[in-house]
Amino acid sequence: MKSHIYLKKSNILDYDTPLITDLIKNRGWNSLDDFEKIGAAYSFVKDEIKFGYNSRDDISASFVLADGYGQCNTKGTLLMALLRALDIPCRFHGFTIEKSLQKGAIPNYIMWLAPEFIIHSWVEVFFEDNWINLEGFIIDDSYLKSIQSKFKNVKNNFCGYGIATKCLLDPQVEWSGKDTYIQKEGIHDDFGIFNTPDEFYEKYGTNLSGIKNWLYKNVIRHLINKNVESIRKLIK
Repeated sequence: MKSHIYLKKSNILDYDTPLITDLIKNRGWNSLDDFEKIGAAYSFVKDEIKFGYNSRDDISASFVLADGYGQCNTKGTLLMALLRALDIPCRFHGFTIEKSLQKGAIPNYIMWLAPEFIIHSWVEVFFEDNWINLEGFIIDDSYLKSIQSKFKNVKNNFCGYGIATKCLLDPQVEWSGKDTYIQKEGIHDDFGIFNTPDEFYEKYGTNLSGIKNWLYKNVIRHLINKNVESIRKLIK
């Protein structure tokens, strides 16, 4: 199934920009089979785009790539753009997650800013006649290992620091042709499936507006990212 609906570009999925096309060309991803294409794009977004907080949820894929970091929605945007550029059909599934999932990644003194239920998404990729849910790309390996080290006595259920999983010890986040999850256990609302992120944000908006949005964009996210980076360095 190579439906143009799930391959088209959009303002957010700007996969024809030089930053994205050059990445794909330089990595030689177009010469791979579909399984390897998905794996290459997935692993790149998971581990080479570090977990962090961008200025907005609805920035373009090329903007996320230029930032070099992202969270669920923005890393998902980049993954979708890479997949579609590689002729792999994919779609957007929108949710909210519970605020408690972010505790620790977002310092306590900033948590007041976050809404009770935060806009969340994962990517669904069409592979071998099935739609596969991809969410495990959100947390990069170095950050995950730091959390596992910090909470080394926790093997199973864990919620916090941007993670909500039934198995912190082995959350099954690597691409293997099957679903991957890292925040699924914190999901609250299910908004359904959209062809593009653009369609979702047009209907549901982003997490913040007004003065809260200004504070987040210009001050608070930088404090959060500093905290995230300090966590990532725990085992270095």
